[in-house]
Amino acid sequence: MIWIIGHLLAVGIGLSLGLIGGGGSVLALPILVYVMGVAPKSAIAMTLVIVGTVSLLGVIPHWKAGNVSLKTALVFGGATMIGAFVGAKIAALPFVSGTFQMLLFAVMMVLAAGFMIQKSAKRTRSSELDFYPKPVCKYCWLWLLTEGIGVGVLTGLVGVGGGFAIVPALVLLGRVPMKQAIGTSLLVIVLNSVAGFLGYLGQVPLDWELMGSFIVAASLGTIPGAYLARFVPARRLQQTFGYFLLAVAAFVLAQNRHSFKLSQSHNSVHAQVIQQSSRQL
Repeated sequence: MIWIIGHLLAVGIGLSLGLIGGGGSVLALPILVYVMGVAPKSAIAMTLVIVGTVSLLGVIPHWKAGNVSLKTALVFGGATMIGAFVGAKIAALPFVSGTFQMLLFAVMMVLAAGFMIQKSAKRTRSSELDFYPKPVCKYCWLWLLTEGIGVGVLTGLVGVGGGFAIVPALVLLGRVPMKQAIGTSLLVIVLNSVAGFLGYLGQVPLDWELMGSFIVAASLGTIPGAYLARFVPARRLQQTFGYFLLAVAAFVLAQNRHSFKLSQSHNSVHAQVIQQSSRQL
């Protein structure tokens, strides 16, 4: 029953990608961890494979429509790949726990939700990027590479594709038209996922069978997702998904609430030790 529920939810990953062109990683990771019982570090590596593969399928129609800027994807994607590989290696360090990664993941979801909700509140298409900080630079491609490395590090650490940050970076810094930015972002996510996964490979155990079945389920979900996207207003989709992300973030934080209690307990014990030492002196 758990296997069936998990794979039905995996179809939702594809629905998300088909409806709004993103959101796959923020669904895949909690499903793998809290439904399928996969350890966080392994789940992050598996998420990179699942989302990367499904995003690659999503690139195909954009490529056929001429909405993928290969040159920009290689430049920006090259930076994100470096960051993703480094992020994965950082995640393998002993002091980076799975709990910390899940908490960081929840924070990223809150930020992504904020972007989506605020974007959905805009009335006109021309104002979609108004809430993003405008670039103030003489050589914006340097900022593009810098943001690419930052997005890549987060991808490697928590498995987040970073679509909510990639699209505005391509539009504002790379001067890519919005339609091309969406298609190009999917290709960048693919490159991110490959580099991040290579960083995890050999470091964590992987369930290849589960990854394969999740990829199939998610791929099937993209078909009805793309069809339904024709009938549902994009603004409504973004707003609804934004609030859904907040709910998932709250769930992840609740599941990791024991870490806050342990931290408080450790601080309390540390304070008592200091007090006893002071009295002895």
